[in-house]
Order: sequence, then structure tokens, then C-alpha cells
Amino acid sequence: MKNKLSRLPFIAAILTLWVLKSYVALSQTSTENAVAEIEKQRFAALVSKDYGYLDKVLAEDLFYCHSSGLIDNKTSFIQSIKDGKLTYQEMNVEKLKVRTYGKTAVITGTCGAKVLSNGQQLNTRFRFTDVYVKSKVGWQMVSWQSLRIP
Repeated sequence: MKNKLSRLPFIAAILTLWVLKSYVALSQTSTENAVAEIEKQRFAALVSKDYGYLDKVLAEDLFYCHSSGLIDNKTSFIQSIKDGKLTYQEMNVEKLKVRTYGKTAVITGTCGAKVLSNGQQLNTRFRFTDVYVKSKVGWQMVSWQSLRIP
């Protein structure tokens, strides 16, 4: 009986570690899911021209590199949509993978898009990487880079 009781603290420690590991894994998945949802809502906001949402989710120091190589900041990107230089007609996420590193999230994925760019219709697929950082106002995109998939 004494031998079995001496194992009890060891078993309790193992169970505690397992529960903590499971909790951390679930919370990471929860964060990744939350960032993925923000990204999907951002794509929807591009199509619906929800400038309020874009203003909230795009960081002030945004670096936005289009698949064409054109570079925008937050102000110029939103303004190009308002001016009609860019009209996002459809944005269909095909793959989306979020990896978190503390208060930073890196998203990679592929997307199908129908975009009117300076009067030219583009129906394309692209691969993208973007970075979100969690600040006082929530998760905000600080960087975007994409390239067209042939």
C-alpha cells in the first residue's frame, strides 16, 4: 500500500502537465482561429468596401506589397479603393494557415480574386503571406505580400 501511495504524487504531476499542455494547445488553436477569422473578414471588407473595418484592422505602419509589385501604405491602400483604382469584386480564400508567435501571427495562403485594377479586369489566383500584430486595439495587419500563381 505504501509503495502505491508513493507513486501518487508522480501520477498527479503527470496528469497536471497533460492538462496544462492540452489547455495551451487549445488556447493557441483558439488564437489562430481568431486571427484567421479576422483575415477572412478583411477579405470580405475589401469586397464590401467596409472602410471602418479596414481602418480598424490595418495598422498605421502597414506595408502592403501587391502581386504587381506596387507598394502601398494604409492611407494609400484605402484611398485606392475609395477612388476606384482598385475594386475587389470577389475574394475567395482557398487555403489559410495561421502560425502564432506570442503577439505576432504569420498567415500564409492562397486566394482566388476578381479585381478591377486601374480599369483592367483581373481574374487571378495568388499566394500570400501577411503578418498581424496584437496591439491595444486588437490584431492588426502590419504587412502583406502576394504573388500571382500562373
